[in-house]
Amino acid sequence: KLDYHLYGAFAFEIYVISMFLMALVQTPLGVTVNGARRWIGLPGNLSLQPAEITKIAVILFISYELCRLGKRAYSPKGIAQILAFGAVASAGVLFLTDNLSTAIIVAGITCILIFVSHPKTKPFLVIIGIGIAVAAVGIAILSVTVANSDNFRLQRVISWLNPEATADTGSFQVMQGLYAIGSGGLLGNSTQKLGVIPEAQNDMILVVICEELGVFGAVVILVLFALLLYRLIFIAKNAPDLFGSLIATGIFAHIALQVILNIAVVTGLLPTTGITLPFISYGGTAIVFLMAEMGIALGISRKIRLE
Repeated sequence: KLDYHLYGAFAFEIYVISMFLMALVQTPLGVTVNGARRWIGLPGNLSLQPAEITKIAVILFISYELCRLGKRAYSPKGIAQILAFGAVASAGVLFLTDNLSTAIIVAGITCILIFVSHPKTKPFLVIIGIGIAVAAVGIAILSVTVANSDNFRLQRVISWLNPEATADTGSFQVMQGLYAIGSGGLLGNSTQKLGVIPEAQNDMILVVICEELGVFGAVVILVLFALLLYRLIFIAKNAPDLFGSLIATGIFAHIALQVILNIAVVTGLLPTTGITLPFISYGGTAIVFLMAEMGIALGISRKIRLE
């Protein structure tokens, strides 16, 4: 029901508050779960994950900055300024909450908003090509030089490159997930999830769906996501102004990135990152702010007047 322009008036304040809340994770208020310190303790045995707030803060603030700068946003200086805000938020997520997957999503949202608002496409395609080439070379080097590294993130990459050899250690979760997907068949055949797949309620929830409901159930879930993303694109294309269009695009980018990356992880196409499946994976803070994003998108949709 709120006019989405109101968020623009307080976009910078929301951005700063999100950074402040992430900093609180490093204070005695921070809560550690399964070795990860990413939450703030609240009364009543509740907790808050500030990184989820940062996602929506970045969507609102980067959209506002792109509108405020106008044509200056297309200059090298303007792009550098926008990227700096995105980089600060990503670095805050990574170093204050030790959450690489969310840092990647925040950086991805920033880059997609710049790409969508910029009139030229070719420079971005060149950058993407260079990025893919650098990533491929980096992975090749890692596979040769850090096989015995103690860094858990590097171990995830090594396990991804050779999952069968590390099926009892680093790639156990992914391999069990693949077995669950395979055992689900067309309409489901539950055998794996109970006590076998680690953290099945979080980033591996899709494999439980595949096993319980089979390929049919997984396709239904993916179709629902596709319809949701299509609706967000429709809102972005028909929004009354650029600010509304960019917010809807940012929400689209957030959900699309999480869905694509989650599917890629559970099917073994990417290393394990801990990225959850929107609206389905366990996590109270995530669902609250995803629903808030949906509310903002519907607020933009209310302003659309189609002939």
